[in-house]
Amino acid sequence: MSLGVSAKLALVTGSTAGIGFAAAEALAREGAHVIINGRTPARVETARARLRSTVPNAQVDGVAADLSTAAGCASVIAAFPQADVLVNNMGIFEPQPFEEISDADWLRFFEANVLSGVRLARHYVRGMRTRNWGRIVFVSSESGVQIPKEMIHYGVTKTAQISVARGLAETLASTNVTVNSVLPGPTASEGVGNFITQLAAASGKDAAAVEREFFTTARPSSILQRFATPAEVAALIAWVCSAQASATTGAALRVDGGVVRAII
Repeated sequence: MSLGVSAKLALVTGSTAGIGFAAAEALAREGAHVIINGRTPARVETARARLRSTVPNAQVDGVAADLSTAAGCASVIAAFPQADVLVNNMGIFEPQPFEEISDADWLRFFEANVLSGVRLARHYVRGMRTRNWGRIVFVSSESGVQIPKEMIHYGVTKTAQISVARGLAETLASTNVTVNSVLPGPTASEGVGNFITQLAAASGKDAAAVEREFFTTARPSSILQRFATPAEVAALIAWVCSAQASATTGAALRVDGGVVRAII
């Protein structure tokens, strides 16, 4: 089934690896003109080359910018003033006891995980509204629904993303611009892989054992009982960006492996 995004310009933030790269790849396979984003030119160029190797005919540009700052968002907007699809994937996570989360850490997480998407959406939605077509996706997390005790500040920012997506969708009633949030569960992204490797080294266990222990202790409600692959998450992101998803807006769509027990 064609997703109907051929020749659409799609900006995917935080897309040099993990879920972001997989989403960019999925959209490129459907003929979208994809913009890769990462913090450094080297990471962006490596990701562009990788995408061209997996999707030989891909139209792919890139822009290096730290989107946790207003200046970084402004530089992306200057390089690409218009976009048909915006996937706000860039974000950070960091396990930390609540008592040790400083004001600076709270602000750092809010800038990266919330304001990056707000700043970009605020700009790109204007053109989408004028053209009467667009797709905005906030990549949130199941942690936005079930706040993890080991990183409360992260969970709060993910709840905020869900709220922003819903509120923005409300402002676009009766248009062909949709706004949704996608809620991945534990996913084998680059950051998670590094985290598991570090835990395995510190505990003297292999990575498989650490993964099993994680789902036993930290995410026991998971039905999947394994980390999802970035491609599994990207499949939902790509669909919600499609022309066929025109009646899906203001939604918080779960691809969480069943971690969230609520049935709605």
